[in-house]
Amino acid sequence: MGRLRDGRGMLVVRGEGGEVSVPLEIAGSYRARTKGLLGRDSVDGAILLSPANSVHTFRMRMPIDVAYLDKNLVVLAVRTMRPGRLGLPRPHSRHVLEAEAGAMAGWGLRVGVRVELEGGADGA
Repeated sequence: MGRLRDGRGMLVVRGEGGEVSVPLEIAGSYRARTKGLLGRDSVDGAILLSPANSVHTFRMRMPIDVAYLDKNLVVLAVRTMRPGRLGLPRPHSRHVLEAEAGAMAGWGLRVGVRVELEGGADGA
């Protein structure tokens, strides 16, 4: 997978319950990654920060689910973080997926699941 550019696409999670497609915002630039979900009251779907191996929730208004993904988009860990927390860097993590707290369990996203990106994601 090449470097990701800022944009929109779909996150596809294939699990035991079938396939789930989730609207995805891609934050591939430094500026977009730095902003992330800061200052938002909600998120429609998820946001993918790439490259990234850790996140924080300072100045966030809501708890979030955080999934750490390796270079092949396989989930290494999933955590729920309350506002005002600092997540430790995850070894082997290349991407971080963020969503509203509780959303990832509903999608069937858990350790070992490989997600796919569709539309407008691959960059130069």
